[in-house]
Amino acid sequence: MKLIFAPDSFKGSLSSKRVIELLTEAAYRVFPDIEIIGVPIADGGEGTTDALVSFLNGEYKQIRVKNTLGEEISATYGVLDKESVIIEMASASGITLISKEKRNPLYTTTYGTGEMIRDALENGFTNITIAIGGSGTNDGGIGAMSALGIKFLDKYGKEIEPIGKSLIDIVDIDISEITPLINNANFTVMCDVTNPLIGQDGATYVYGPQKGANKEELDFLEAGIKNYANVIKEKFHIDIANVPGAGAAGGLGAALMVFANAKLKSGIGTVLEKLHFEEFLEGASCVLTGEGMLDWQSASGKVVAGIGLLCKEKGIPAIAIVGGMGKGALDIYQYGIDSIIPTINAAMDMEEAMERAEELLYDAAERTFRLIKIGMMMK
Repeated sequence: MKLIFAPDSFKGSLSSKRVIELLTEAAYRVFPDIEIIGVPIADGGEGTTDALVSFLNGEYKQIRVKNTLGEEISATYGVLDKESVIIEMASASGITLISKEKRNPLYTTTYGTGEMIRDALENGFTNITIAIGGSGTNDGGIGAMSALGIKFLDKYGKEIEPIGKSLIDIVDIDISEITPLINNANFTVMCDVTNPLIGQDGATYVYGPQKGANKEELDFLEAGIKNYANVIKEKFHIDIANVPGAGAAGGLGAALMVFANAKLKSGIGTVLEKLHFEEFLEGASCVLTGEGMLDWQSASGKVVAGIGLLCKEKGIPAIAIVGGMGKGALDIYQYGIDSIIPTINAAMDMEEAMERAEELLYDAAERTFRLIKIGMMMK
């Protein structure tokens, strides 16, 4: 029997690699002679670089960049092979890098993400994948593009500060000094949101509040984003305002599409493609996946749904072992998952569940494998 373990991390408690170790230990206790393949998975959010670097035997590159407030920090991206890198924008421009008191998208920038991209280009990498989840910015990507040599100019011909507040002042965009290395590279943006750049479903109004903006600030930022989109349309004849995904990461999606000719792809789809995951499914008896909380969001580009759909296509049963089940969790049955096994085995609060995560996961895994064994014995 061949089992594939392909879980996401259990956020805040267990890495996907540790989940695989616990599943393997429990599996061998019930089935001593089985074949196991463990593949750490992520969906383009936190942990994506770690998952890809770990499984593809890549390495990490650490550089100094500016964070969302322009302060110098260390950021890391993953080198997957001699041509390819994976960059998580959250490493440089993430919302968790600044305290709640200092969060305000009027003053944050994606400049550090651009510095990571530029470093990768200058080191000869030509396949650049960027995971753009977890941003703390709403600057339309002008920070990142400034780091690549683009100049955003005001009515006096002066270069603006590349932060959200400055979008309203842009009247011209000068790309004459953009690094020429960008023309020799292929850019993939891992993104599962379909929000346009502007409007009630756009970058500002949907994600701005969680980044610290109040109603008045949201209206100001939206006016700036509209101005930015209009300048792009007039200057480059590209109407980016309503393109699905352009509003991702506060508009970084739009900037990468316009100035780097980036292609937006599903996060989990991109990860599975890079891992050549379909090859592991050949001859598999069952696949176990999982995540910390399974709910209605799990069907929207998350690991469990991505794995489930692929298993469904191949006719392979799939089980999700999860930390907990929330509203809409049972919807996952429509995405190729055949059973859900929660790790919680008694009444407990979240803090206790997190503290006992390893113990609870191992217990749930052993219960799962014992059920599989019973199924094999049934006539």
